[in-house]
Amino acid sequence: MTVQQQIIFKKALQQRCISIIEERIASTLQLMNNAQEAANSESKSSAGDKYETSRAMNHLQKDMYASQLSANRRELAALININCGSIATVIRNGSFIQTTQAGFFIAAGLGKIMMDGSTVYLLSPAAPLSQLLYTKKSGDSFLFNKKQLLIDKFY
Repeated sequence: MTVQQQIIFKKALQQRCISIIEERIASTLQLMNNAQEAANSESKSSAGDKYETSRAMNHLQKDMYASQLSANRRELAALININCGSIATVIRNGSFIQTTQAGFFIAAGLGKIMMDGSTVYLLSPAAPLSQLLYTKKSGDSFLFNKKQLLIDKFY
């Protein structure tokens, strides 16, 4: 893979992460709106306590979604600021690490995806595994899911 192809691949991974987070943001906004509508549509009944409790629960749910929305927006902003347009000489945010069994992309903690027929783990820069990988170089190995993985290359 040429340097240009490596940069294109990292940018595609970054864009995939952005898409996943944008989907989460849209979903969370919809859930927030649903919770607000449910709170607004509660009708006052003779059982006033039930009305107040139900309304309070809907507001708590809306606040929980607002917190998730805020976290997703922060993660999106951090992801957008990662420079994937260059090849790193050390593992850092925006690095793709190819091992004997899987790839790892340090950008956002979004779990496991398939990219071009290969398994890629999307790691948060703050994740313990990312912190471990920052100290590694090509040829080093590390333990992941009780398996010893060898770093073939990173870029």
